[in-house]
Amino acid sequence: MADYYPYCIATRRGDLTLIWRPGEDDAPDELMVDERGRLLAFRDLTALQECCDRNGWEVVREGEPTLDLGAVRRWVEHPGLGPAPAALLLDAWNFFEDLSRSLKAGSPLPSQGPAHDSAYEKIFGGGALDPTAGEGAWTGEETVAVRELLRAGLDLWEQAVH
Repeated sequence: MADYYPYCIATRRGDLTLIWRPGEDDAPDELMVDERGRLLAFRDLTALQECCDRNGWEVVREGEPTLDLGAVRRWVEHPGLGPAPAALLLDAWNFFEDLSRSLKAGSPLPSQGPAHDSAYEKIFGGGALDPTAGEGAWTGEETVAVRELLRAGLDLWEQAVH
C-alpha cells in the first residue's frame, strides 16, 4: 500500500496543504486530484485527513515540508532582489513537475532542453546561484531557462487552485 504525505504550499493568499504520493518502482511522484482531475487542496489538516480516510489512503506525517511559492515568485519576477536559496528553487522545480504530471487539465510545463539539464545538475553543487562559483554557477542562459520554467510552474499553480 502506498503512503501519502501532506505537502504545505505557502502562498500570498495563505497556506494550502496538498496530498503528495511518491512514485513506486518507475512511476513518477504525483499530487492527488479528484475524480474530475482537480487538485485536492486543504486549508487544514483535519479536512485532509478526512479525505484520505474516505479514500483509504494512509497518511504519513513526518516533518510536513512547506514550499514558499511567494519566495519563488519574488526570485522569478524580481531578478534584481538577489538570489534565492538553491534548495527552494530545486523544491519548486520538482513540485511543478509533479503538479504538471498530476493535473488532467491545464498548461503543461514547457519542454526542457540542455540548458535546463545543465542548470538542474549544477543546483546540486551548491554554487548555481553564486556568480563566483566558476563553472558551477548558472550561465545567463541557464538562469533564464530556470526562471521561465518556474514562471510557467507558478502560472500552472494559479490555474490549479482557481
